Amino acid sequence: MGRAVALALAQAGCDVAITFRSSRPEAESVCREIEAFGAVGRPIRADFSKPAAAARAITDALGRRGLDVLVLNAALYERDRASSLASIQQAREHLVVNAVAPLAIARALAPRLARSGMPGGGSIVAMGDIHALGRPRSQWINYLASKGALQAGMEALAVALAPTVRVNLVAPGLVAAAEGESSGAVERYIRTVPMGRAGTPDDAAGAVVWLALHAPYVTGQTIRVDGGRWLR
Repeated sequence: MGRAVALALAQAGCDVAITFRSSRPEAESVCREIEAFGAVGRPIRADFSKPAAAARAITDALGRRGLDVLVLNAALYERDRASSLASIQQAREHLVVNAVAPLAIARALAPRLARSGMPGGGSIVAMGDIHALGRPRSQWINYLASKGALQAGMEALAVALAPTVRVNLVAPGLVAAAEGESSGAVERYIRTVPMGRAGTPDDAAGAVVWLALHAPYVTGQTIRVDGGRWLR
């Protein structure tokens, strides 16, 4: 998903800085793909399990550069563990990475985004999940709770940062199968999708680019990219 969004923004004419935690070779590979579009690609190491440190790492790496768009895509995405004790720890881990860190980074970069010269001001786009809005999946409670917290935080931030920064969310359905997801589970899910197929990371990336660059009067909204799954 992150790769698709980065390349879509590069194709739209943006220089792109991408964060990684441990996968430097993969991040550098994506930066080379960004540069093939004539844009600048920059990898930044940031560990979202340490929100304050991640925010500092990103602001320090950007230096005095201007900033027009912040995409909050990095996330922890794990099935619930079996024991209640493990589940409590897992819930904490998901909340920190998926909700606290994005809010910390958005707050740290908000003054820079507010100076953007784009129509509608700077733009924050966070990646949510349709199943955090409803239609919950029972084996992903900790993940969905964290995405629900992200949803509420970003909507509040949209009010707090207006009118100089817009804040929106993209909520995908099945656009990339979870690691370890069986083909049978994917097929059963697809049968609930009116479009009759899974989406792709590029489908979600297209919504991110629209919100970031082409929707100057849209803030506080969630765009579902789910093939109509929400309707069933």
